Amino acid sequence: MRVYRERLVVPASWWLFVTASAALLGTTLWAGLSVTTALVIYAVLEGACAVALIAWGSARITVTESELQSGSQRLPLAQVAEVAALDKAQTRALRGPRADPAAYLLVRPYRPRAVYVEIAGRPPQRPYWLIATRKPARLAEAIQRARLAGPAAGHAEEYRVGRPAGDAVG
Repeated sequence: MRVYRERLVVPASWWLFVTASAALLGTTLWAGLSVTTALVIYAVLEGACAVALIAWGSARITVTESELQSGSQRLPLAQVAEVAALDKAQTRALRGPRADPAAYLLVRPYRPRAVYVEIAGRPPQRPYWLIATRKPARLAEAIQRARLAGPAAGHAEEYRVGRPAGDAVG
């Protein structure tokens, strides 16, 4: 059973920008050629851009009773140590200057807030996940609820959903 589900859809403003950019580039490439060639150029450019935006927006975040799925990665909830809903500044810090190169990041530039999921024991190959989301508090709460209700609840450590803005993460 799913506890939480979200798809990171590309915003409409990006579609408008890409369409305008493809039209401008298509017009530049078309100059002096036939109308048929122009239509082919526009169709190819728009099609390529649409495929790219759809692929980029196809990332899904799902929390079930036993696991967290973020994009193509899966994490058993028994391995989750701490969860924190991050604000814009905290997310920016963990995506940029304070990011661990080994961490799993599912971030999008159009989603400025994220959820920090620390892996129990902070293994060096994947110490934490940073997952962009529209509703970080709801995602963090869903992970917490599923984790505490699941089979690993008897071994779950105490953790907090939120973190004060000045408190360091990672």
